[in-house]
Amino acid sequence: MSAAKTKAQGIIDDNSVAVFSKSYCPYCKATKALLSEMGAKPYIIELDQVDDGSAIQDALEEITAQRSVPNIFIAQKHIGGNSELQSKKGDLPTLLKDAGAI
Repeated sequence: MSAAKTKAQGIIDDNSVAVFSKSYCPYCKATKALLSEMGAKPYIIELDQVDDGSAIQDALEEITAQRSVPNIFIAQKHIGGNSELQSKKGDLPTLLKDAGAI
């Protein structure tokens, strides 16, 4: 397993909510705003601000078959991107509570 894949998997495994993001991405901003609104404190890694960001993005594609950001995990389960998160808005309080994130 590559170092980037190990790192990505570690972030997913160690955090009740993990968001792989890019600082300039409007969809990432919407995701972070919604999670914050719900009271969650996600682990956020800005892939454009870390040296191994593109390698982590490649690893996430291997893990989830999704290359785009944001790439969101709640309770170690892949949620998808911002559209998927926004569509779960009604279920989010329960999902986050069950994950121990709020």
